[in-house]
Amino acid sequence: MPTTQAQVIATYSRRMRLRLAQDTEVEARIKGKKLKPVCGDYVTAEPINNEGDWLITAICDRENALARPNMRGQVEVLAANVDLLIVVAAAAPEPDWYILDRYLAAAENMRINAVVVFNKTDLATGDADTTKALDDYAQTGYPVFLCSAETESGIEPLQEVIRDQTAIIVGQSGVGKSSIINVLMGGLTQRTKEISAKTGEGKHTTVNSIMLDLPEGGRIIDSPGVRDYAPALDSIPAVVAGFREIEKAGHDCRFANCRHLREPGCAVKSGVENDTISARRYESYRRLLFLTEKLEQRS
Repeated sequence: MPTTQAQVIATYSRRMRLRLAQDTEVEARIKGKKLKPVCGDYVTAEPINNEGDWLITAICDRENALARPNMRGQVEVLAANVDLLIVVAAAAPEPDWYILDRYLAAAENMRINAVVVFNKTDLATGDADTTKALDDYAQTGYPVFLCSAETESGIEPLQEVIRDQTAIIVGQSGVGKSSIINVLMGGLTQRTKEISAKTGEGKHTTVNSIMLDLPEGGRIIDSPGVRDYAPALDSIPAVVAGFREIEKAGHDCRFANCRHLREPGCAVKSGVENDTISARRYESYRRLLFLTEKLEQRS
């Protein structure tokens, strides 16, 4: 039976929804138990005789994958073939900049673009630490957007960045990720209708993840499992590569294998002392480095 390439646009347990050529959408099952497609995956599939469902037979090579450690210590892929990571912080709850730095490190290792969004500006009080942190990101080269999903201010520039890309939103619980998605979708009612239309009236209503087509262009993968994930960085080189300013400065270190901690002639340490590298970002690097070292020792 002839097979065709399709993209996974919604997942619900072992069932999927696929987008075929000409934007045709079909329901699909997965062949065997070893295949684990995720939203964003390109797969090969074929129609099942005398049924409306299709059968997913293989997963195509991924350009990248968003992953996290699961409860068994294994790496779980959450989404694939992403173009843009949107990292959200907010005036409330208090930002955990270390978590934001971990997200950005994951984007660097995936070799995709990332932006920082500061939501709930209607509640912002001009906190000096927040202003400094956002300035650090901008000086490092990450676009920073200030917005309020409540008032919808500052959303248009973010819409423009997402246009023609497949994006995914991550961040701490409570920062308003769902609210931002709702605004990008033109309102909660429109987003609810979109999900209902893709999953069928009353059929497979428990959606694990879904790729939403935005009215202003672009797509966004919405998944509760993705929103609050802790990125998986499995090696010291991955941690170094996750901080673009540290990786760049490290080329001037005396030793090629410098970890940028206590080694003599370390250009990164000099950058921190000269304030050309954010001391706060450097502390995030140190914490993630020590965490990764502990995980390597356990394995």
